[in-house]
Amino acid sequence: MKKVLLKTLKKYKLTTFLTVFFIMLNIYFLTYPPKIIGKIVDLLYNIEGNREQIITYTFYLLGICIVLLLVRMPWRWLVGYVPRSIERDIKDKLFEQFMKIKMTSIQNIKNGELMSYFVKDIAEIRSFTYKALSHGTRFVFTMIIATYTMMSGVNIVLTLITLFPIIITTLIIIKIKMYLEQSYRKSQRYFTELSEFVQESTDAIRTTKAYTGETNQLKEFIRKNRKLREANNAVDVHSTLLSTCLNIGFGLCYGISLLYGSKLVLEGNISIGDFVAFNGYIGLFVGPVSWLPAVISRYKRAELSYKRLDKVFNLEREKISVKGNLQNEEGIKGNIEIKDLTFNYPEHIETVLNNINITVNKGETLGIIGTIGSGKTTLMNLLLRLYPVKNGKIFIDGQDINDIPLKTLRDNICYITQDNFLFSTTLRENVKLFKDGFEDEEIKESTKNAMIYDDIEKMQNGIDTIIGERGGDLSGGQKQRVVISRAFLNKSNIVIFDDTFSALDNRTEQKVLNNVKELVKDKTCIIISNRISDIKAANKIIVLDAGNIVEAGTHKTLIEEKGKYYEFYKQQSVRSEMALN
Repeated sequence: MKKVLLKTLKKYKLTTFLTVFFIMLNIYFLTYPPKIIGKIVDLLYNIEGNREQIITYTFYLLGICIVLLLVRMPWRWLVGYVPRSIERDIKDKLFEQFMKIKMTSIQNIKNGELMSYFVKDIAEIRSFTYKALSHGTRFVFTMIIATYTMMSGVNIVLTLITLFPIIITTLIIIKIKMYLEQSYRKSQRYFTELSEFVQESTDAIRTTKAYTGETNQLKEFIRKNRKLREANNAVDVHSTLLSTCLNIGFGLCYGISLLYGSKLVLEGNISIGDFVAFNGYIGLFVGPVSWLPAVISRYKRAELSYKRLDKVFNLEREKISVKGNLQNEEGIKGNIEIKDLTFNYPEHIETVLNNINITVNKGETLGIIGTIGSGKTTLMNLLLRLYPVKNGKIFIDGQDINDIPLKTLRDNICYITQDNFLFSTTLRENVKLFKDGFEDEEIKESTKNAMIYDDIEKMQNGIDTIIGERGGDLSGGQKQRVVISRAFLNKSNIVIFDDTFSALDNRTEQKVLNNVKELVKDKTCIIISNRISDIKAANKIIVLDAGNIVEAGTHKTLIEEKGKYYEFYKQQSVRSEMALN
């Protein structure tokens, strides 16, 4: 995060410098009106005799106002431009980080937490940047320029004793801000919890309604929202206390000025004009001093947000584009060999895969069946190196998978996942899925092979129809067929179908499988399914149970062995007969 922030600040160093420069000019010229008004007051004892000087100073005052307007316009624009630009760049870098960090890291980040990084944490950094540039800079220059003007132009002693309450107030603020930090940390934690709950509730709204769980969800939301309100109230109380302390300190400044300043006038140490000008200078401190609590508060919030973001930016990235030692210049052919593979997820003791040995040659289809949680999808994740794999365990075309560039590996594997995820864009983009260069005819042919073409043609905008979030406008079977069409469009030599045909009716499933068989006749194909009908035509079939290969063979040989595969076969045959009856 430090490198990202420094690089971003460096990018906008010129605009930041210009912002500070124009703010300094603004503060400098703001010290002139009290001085000019003080001189005019001193000339009022003889209006007739000093008429020309009074008029001259009045024009000076008007000119200063015009200059202030011209100086104020650029810094007001710049002070908004710089924080927004920094916010945009950090969001770009954060999204890039999420796209590239390893699965072992990203799987522990919840959706609500993720959104709080983008919406709340970066907004806090942007808000502090704005406050620091706008309010913090004005406070610093006001203290320097206005204090020097008061000392040199009026009276040093009067300046020191008048501004003394501000020093005392600052010490009190340092103490209060500690409590403010604690309150805000709690508020941020409750905000994240509420965001996660709302995200989960909206994703599961159909399930909630189906099981009439609205009341319980509402009660839980109210409870979490109440906790957030109480935490925010605590933040507001401490912020208000900061403002109150500063207002009291500022009131003491005016009181001292009136008492001691009047004494100096009566003693003849300063003129009435100087006294008026001095009180005008104090007025310059009103805004900057009242902004100090907001700057401190925003700093503490930004500091906490910075620490949260820093943890994300420190997560290890996948090395997508790093060159490997791929010996085959023609790319991956598709011969897969897995030797004695044992795997458990990082920070988990339980073994997910145990002593797995598989060989699949180009042109062959491997079927994988097993109970839920037996490690089927994990095996495919390792084949794509979504999780770290030890050397000497997985080979493609005789080459260790860790020696193959990650981009080359994934570009040559078409993985049709079981979640059937669709993006909120056109069907065309969902079929292409991040890749360009496909002709309309190729896309059309892929949808025909996936048996979704006729459904698409019935839609108002055809292949350019925009679907809702997660493909909510489509049925389960339609979503599955759109996802399957990617396999027919992709030119990869290894094709994986992970429980991809579960939502299809028997007739459509058989047509799609026939098309898949034609597609993969010269490729390596892996079909993961809990249905015998999806894998029975495979050249090889393995049965996984609790991470172990308990059976291996063809459909015929496995039936003859009358083992676990045969049990699956019998159970599904009985269900099919019951369905027909």
